[in-house]
Amino acid sequence: MARQLDEQIAGRFPVGRRLRILDVGMGRGAQALRLVRAGHQVTGVERDAALISAARSSLGCEPDGIRERMRIIEGDGRDTGVHFLPGSFDVVLCHGVLMHVEEPDPLLAGLARMLAPGGLLSLLVRNGDALAMRPALSGDWHGALAAFDTTARLPHARTPDAHEGTPVGPVPGGRADRLATLTATLAGIGAPLHSWYGVRVFTDLAADDTGTPDDVGTLLACEERAGRTDPYRGVAALLHLCGVRG
Repeated sequence: MARQLDEQIAGRFPVGRRLRILDVGMGRGAQALRLVRAGHQVTGVERDAALISAARSSLGCEPDGIRERMRIIEGDGRDTGVHFLPGSFDVVLCHGVLMHVEEPDPLLAGLARMLAPGGLLSLLVRNGDALAMRPALSGDWHGALAAFDTTARLPHARTPDAHEGTPVGPVPGGRADRLATLTATLAGIGAPLHSWYGVRVFTDLAADDTGTPDDVGTLLACEERAGRTDPYRGVAALLHLCGVRG
């Protein structure tokens, strides 16, 4: 997913421009640190004290120049209007957050307001159009049948590990979102969908104790190709959506 994000940033902003980036729900800060190292100014928002501590610890190991370009705020993504003025950021990331929010529309509207004109909103969500895939391919036919009619909590769904590129890793279940619904929502908040990708097309079916394979480069290349190609991307466990502020 990092490659897709970098591609979108490179396609929208001049090379070498130092961007103002907001990472909502930054977790341990892996993505934020990667972007800071690339030269950008990053503000991370996180409400989990343990994750904030881990992020601060990682940041503390970086050179002075990198530490000066990253700010960490303890807070909720729904409170961005309290901390920042509208139009304060060129890029807003919200990865793996919507699945834990019962009513995502107010959060998304608030994030869109944080974007400067032409700014990029990057979302990573659980794919509500493919909920039956994993239980069906695992032989759980009752679970698969039920999944056709719901976007409710699923105990076996996955989101990416804190380390970019890690192909497997279980996490607690949560909401799921449908592509058509989010497309309409993004249009309604002034950040219409510009591009979208599938994430975990194949690797979501790996066993929970599966380690990183020796040929991880080929595995990630397959995932990258499938995530850009129909019909594969439509059945991915996760969707990466990029909206652009008008």
